[in-house]
Amino acid sequence: MIPTSETVLEALRKVQDPDLHRDIVTLGFVKNVVIDGSSVSFTVELTTPACPVKELLKQQCEEAVAALEGVSSVCVEMTAQVRDRVALKEDFIPDVKHCIAVASGKGGVGKSTVSVNLAIALSQTGAKVGLLDADVYGPSIPMMMGCAGEQPFTRNQKILPIERFGISMMSLGFLLQEGQAVLWRGPMVAGTVKQLLGDVDWGELDYLLVDLPPGTGDAPMSLAQLAPLSGVVLVTTPHHVAANIAGKSVQLFRRLNAPMIGVVENMSGFVCPSCGEVTRIFAGLTGAELAAQFEIPFLGSIPLDPAVSASSDDGVPSLISHPDRIAAQAFRDIAGQMAAQVSILSLGEPRTEFSPVG
Repeated sequence: MIPTSETVLEALRKVQDPDLHRDIVTLGFVKNVVIDGSSVSFTVELTTPACPVKELLKQQCEEAVAALEGVSSVCVEMTAQVRDRVALKEDFIPDVKHCIAVASGKGGVGKSTVSVNLAIALSQTGAKVGLLDADVYGPSIPMMMGCAGEQPFTRNQKILPIERFGISMMSLGFLLQEGQAVLWRGPMVAGTVKQLLGDVDWGELDYLLVDLPPGTGDAPMSLAQLAPLSGVVLVTTPHHVAANIAGKSVQLFRRLNAPMIGVVENMSGFVCPSCGEVTRIFAGLTGAELAAQFEIPFLGSIPLDPAVSASSDDGVPSLISHPDRIAAQAFRDIAGQMAAQVSILSLGEPRTEFSPVG
């Protein structure tokens, strides 16, 4: 019995995306079914190259089609196409598919470090990624990415982002003299955020991550009102104080109708430089507990690794300089979970599971 396209698609209806809770045929993921005698090949086009279950889906597709009568070999090509969002009438970033704010509420929780490494993790999957340093009070992305002191060029009255490690970046730090302090008032902050969005030639991006300043002031509110946010990632540490202030950020973004993508717990435990053992050293409210309290997804934990801090100071993010350490894998896992949640939100799917990852 020779298989047909119809029998192949029917078999693939048994394969469900665990995040979107629908089969991959209904979702339109299956493309280019080719049957050559007993050999079957097809493409599965996912909604993000950072899909955390890509290999699982590929295996399930192979098994489902291989079980058909008359099939001797199956070839599955896994690709991805980040879905376009609906453009707004007045859109400052029309060629950016998803804009993701990274917030914390409290300073000192490693929000910028998380932003940098998540951007790189997404880029390493093949996604086109930009990084906007919107921390107008203390822009630190230029130093962390090893490009402090560089100044961007302009073309056609647009600012060209600085490129580093495959990431397109813009920061107020590129536009200020080293050591220069700026006194900000509310309208100035809003205007600066608007310029960093609209006056920069971001080009076509799958994801633009925006590193926000701490707190619930003008910058977060301006971004939520000016940019077409796909959602907000909240960074916290296992301290009661950090969790309390992070909770206020959740309430702020909900009032601004900005979806919460999930919670990231930074400094979850100490990684011993000698043996690699992870020891919990803080006893406050965990990221998982905070996420459960507000009924939003928990994306994962990042251990407290001295190499992460040292890498930021050296201008080479830890995901580049120490790709094999526990923290690096944590960043990759969280980037995958974040991308999955963005896909769920963009497709309007219900989110019912908010348990810790892994």
